[in-house]
Amino acid sequence: MTFITFEGIEGSGKTTQIRLLMDWFKARDIRALLTREPGGTSIGEQVRAILLNPINTEMTPEAEILLFSAARAQIVREIIRPRLADGWIVVCDRFADSTLAYQGYGHGLPMDDLMRITEFATGGLWPDLTVYLDLDVETGLRRKAATPEEWNRMEAKEVAFHKRVRQGYQALAAQAPGRWLVVDAAQPVAAIQEQIRARVKKEIRK
Repeated sequence: MTFITFEGIEGSGKTTQIRLLMDWFKARDIRALLTREPGGTSIGEQVRAILLNPINTEMTPEAEILLFSAARAQIVREIIRPRLADGWIVVCDRFADSTLAYQGYGHGLPMDDLMRITEFATGGLWPDLTVYLDLDVETGLRRKAATPEEWNRMEAKEVAFHKRVRQGYQALAAQAPGRWLVVDAAQPVAAIQEQIRARVKKEIRK
């Protein structure tokens, strides 16, 4: 089983790096599926539309975590676990660590509660490898602002929120260094991808 997730603040370059990794898998005839959170299923995409819609400013952090978890429960059972069982590599753009970083460190919800909800939603599934692209918040948000058509409710939160999220990711990575690959996302794209591929090769060989 090889389950790889990508995490990072807004504008950290996840989409680019995931695309390059999937191209690398394809060139080597490695069976790999790309999916995303929230989303990845018909139900999940409907939940995603609610979660990211900028008009939903009144959404509470508690409602947010439950919606994210509902979409996660669906994708784990409908997509991720079946593909892993069939021997595929599954790559997911965000997963449970996003909940701990955004709703936990960002919003300040109790981590014990978030862990219980997350364990229930995932059935205890956690990634084999989490690639975290670390970038300062100002640079990340400046990158995202260059594509205003993609601006969503989460990205519109105050800078202090995004800084807490980044600190959360750094803390989570420090707690489980064996699972996390922390990469400086300010580096050139090719250099970042080289580091990711080197770690993925090791993970596959396991």
